[in-house]
Amino acid sequence: MSALKRRSNCPVSSSLDIWGDKWSLLIVRDLMFSKQCTYGDFLKSAEKIATNILASRLQMLEENGIITKLEHPDSKAKVLYKLTQKGIDLLPLMVEINLWAEKYFSLPEDRLAIIREVKKDKEGFVKATTKELQRNSNLT
Repeated sequence: MSALKRRSNCPVSSSLDIWGDKWSLLIVRDLMFSKQCTYGDFLKSAEKIATNILASRLQMLEENGIITKLEHPDSKAKVLYKLTQKGIDLLPLMVEINLWAEKYFSLPEDRLAIIREVKKDKEGFVKATTKELQRNSNLT
């Protein structure tokens, strides 16, 4: 893992150095929602990430232990990206971002359905989703 240059010892600043740009968080979001993705899957997202940005963010997230790259079972030309435990541990943050967004933006019904589930039992939702992500990433 390459040494990350930190701007300061502030925990917020240090964390943002790893996952604090919009593209990195959207990659983490896609992996939480889809469980695993190929490079091409990321390119299909509604936000239309540029290929050079995607390659850069995937490399940075892998170097910092947020994601891992695995051989694709069906194609030697493709790789699968999955969250590591360090990446899965971002789930509570992603939940809070979604709750904040629900307060201030109009969201599609599929997102609102998930938010309703979260609001019923946030701790239970995080626990169950964490277990599911761990199982999918073979971390259990």
